[in-house]
Amino acid sequence: MAITIWRLCGRAPNSRQLLVTACFLFLFWCLSLYRVTTINQSRESDLLKAEIIRLSENYVRALARENSDIVDGPYAGRFTAYDLKKTIAVLLESMLDRIDHLEAKVNITRLGGLLGLSSNLSQHQNNNVNPAKGIINAEDVIKGVTQECALTAEDKQLFPNCEGKVVWMRQMWKSDPCYGAYGVDGSECSFVMYLSEVEGWCPKKAWRGKVQILPEDTKLIRYANISTDIEELMKVLVDPNERQGYAWIRMRIRRMWPRFSKAMKSLQLKQDMNGRRKKKILVHLGLLSKQSGWKFAESQFKGGPLGELVQWSDLVATLFLLGHQLTITSEAEQLAGILNKLPAANSPCQSRKELPVDIIYTDIVGLRQFKKHVKGGYGKFSCLLRIVDSFGTEPAYNLRSWAKAHKILTTWGGQDLQPQQFFTMFPHSPDNSFMGFVVEQHLNDTNVVKIERRNQALVYGKNEYMWEDDDLVQGKAAYLDVIKSLVEIHGTVYIDTDAKNKTHSIPSYVNNHGLLNGEDLHTLLRQSKIFIGLGFPYEGPAPLEAIANGAVFINPKFNPPHSSKNTKFFKGKPTERKLTSQHPYAEQFLGEPYVYTIDIKNIQQVKDTVSRILHRNEFHPYMPYEYTEEGMLQRMNAYIEHQNFCQFQKQPAKWPPNSAVKFILGEKGVSCKDACWAKNLICDPSHFRDINSKESLLESGATCPQSKEITGILYPSFNTVTNECETQKEEFLFSCVGEHLELQRLCPCRNYIKGQTALCQGCEV
Repeated sequence: MAITIWRLCGRAPNSRQLLVTACFLFLFWCLSLYRVTTINQSRESDLLKAEIIRLSENYVRALARENSDIVDGPYAGRFTAYDLKKTIAVLLESMLDRIDHLEAKVNITRLGGLLGLSSNLSQHQNNNVNPAKGIINAEDVIKGVTQECALTAEDKQLFPNCEGKVVWMRQMWKSDPCYGAYGVDGSECSFVMYLSEVEGWCPKKAWRGKVQILPEDTKLIRYANISTDIEELMKVLVDPNERQGYAWIRMRIRRMWPRFSKAMKSLQLKQDMNGRRKKKILVHLGLLSKQSGWKFAESQFKGGPLGELVQWSDLVATLFLLGHQLTITSEAEQLAGILNKLPAANSPCQSRKELPVDIIYTDIVGLRQFKKHVKGGYGKFSCLLRIVDSFGTEPAYNLRSWAKAHKILTTWGGQDLQPQQFFTMFPHSPDNSFMGFVVEQHLNDTNVVKIERRNQALVYGKNEYMWEDDDLVQGKAAYLDVIKSLVEIHGTVYIDTDAKNKTHSIPSYVNNHGLLNGEDLHTLLRQSKIFIGLGFPYEGPAPLEAIANGAVFINPKFNPPHSSKNTKFFKGKPTERKLTSQHPYAEQFLGEPYVYTIDIKNIQQVKDTVSRILHRNEFHPYMPYEYTEEGMLQRMNAYIEHQNFCQFQKQPAKWPPNSAVKFILGEKGVSCKDACWAKNLICDPSHFRDINSKESLLESGATCPQSKEITGILYPSFNTVTNECETQKEEFLFSCVGEHLELQRLCPCRNYIKGQTALCQGCEV
């Protein structure tokens, strides 16, 4: 018999081996079957089984002759046949069922003899042999039954992107050979199988059968161990060229390392840091690359913007301390060198199992460089990305098709990422994730005691242009004159000595110290009673540093608010945020007595405010927990442990948990951001999906006999004019910030830890 099979499959070596094995199993099966069936089975049953075996053998032989060299379908290996392999598989399944039958009978017979029990074997079989619905067994194959791969209504609901991906596959599966390598052959089943097993967009279907998922070998899991050895970090943070782009970052990390290490030990005492998986993290600082054209590296010690470098420094330190494996790059050539080593980096097939990276932190410049090098393979990396984005990206600007259709597409927007993949410097955009930074404290307790508070103020503005009037902020000279009449004014302005015949904007009465190092600057802040805002720069770290040293911040109020519609600085930025002051975080989350937000054109108000500050004569340092080393370690650890943007199945949000969330129907014309804040809660976009239904709107108090699905940033909501429940059609447009005069938004609002706004109560672990 073996010789016959070898001849039948002469051109398919793999099939030969498989069929020879199958034949031996057939022989064993037949002998075993014979022994069992001759005991208690009827003659009719014997004939039926023999007929099934005979037909199965004939079917295998026929397929071997006809299809010995055909590659056919998602089950196909090289030089094997889809139907042949499937037939063998189902026959083996039938053999296993028969073996189960034998074991069951032996066990029952043995137990019955030992314990005096009797049992009906056929009843035992009926209770235990219940093939999963949709599984194709040997009898089905003989009868010509085929697999069912059509998507059910439930499939489409649980996997909302699956149907669209199948449509794309029908047109594009031949666009790259990688799809064929995964078994895609143009059939509907091969599309659904590929999209479920490889990319995860579709549900696992009947072909999986009764697959038992084996537990993960814990010996192979790498756990993150707290790492406080700064020299090991410095080995990773090596400049790629002579530009010394990491110089300022290294200095800050070394300076702050003792506090960071102390904070890590403190956090370990507050929460369990064991059992965390060690992540492989790529950090690419695109802003430092030569290609960016921003010259951050060249200007880091010449008065250039440092807010972004502060954030990157603290991120790198945090990730290393938490025990993760870091790879750090800043030049496009470095990034290209790493990506070229990745398996199938340019392949459009989105298999992430073989990628040697779990998370990628970069900025918009780095994202562009990344896309340029991976080209069609970008899809497999997109859900791994975390974009460091100071001012945030709103959903309407993020979804390229929507932004383009509504003519709001900018050079920074249209990235088609989950909005929470953008990490901001301040918690101003609940649609994004708040990364933050650490407010540095240069002075120790001994130094602080020796510093005497003086009747002086320090101006927030290290470049001369910041002292000049602009289109939106006028009257800076008069504003400073009033303050000067009450206190002495100091500055830390960088003066370009190379510039000839330049008129300087700094009043003569200002005592300018030039650029200072961190310790000297903080000493000056500790000596000062007031930190004077000039309206720019927006949302920098300096006001928090001043407040941490006990100085009171005067925060210029904007009326009208500054936005992309009236401010050049915000042109092209993917947000419609309206800044009501120079530092909205200080205005909203801190307030008096640490922050006074005033109209600096109102001279009387300026004078009254300064007098009030001096009269109170209370200058107590204050540091929000979220801007301490420990606060950032806690926040970033929670993100790494809980955020997963590679989950495509529609399911209830697990983090933040439902226990921390309330669903609120807001007032007409109010955004979810404002509706939640009015209840001392924060809008949480991860739970929008849970309430995107007419039923949820009705439960919240809406009265709508009809509902419809709409694409936009305002839904789900209740239309007070048409009395309709309006739900969201495009999940990428779930937004906390949309508002409309006719609509009541249904909002997911969560509680938060005071001083740690990014996390709900209990979400830190």
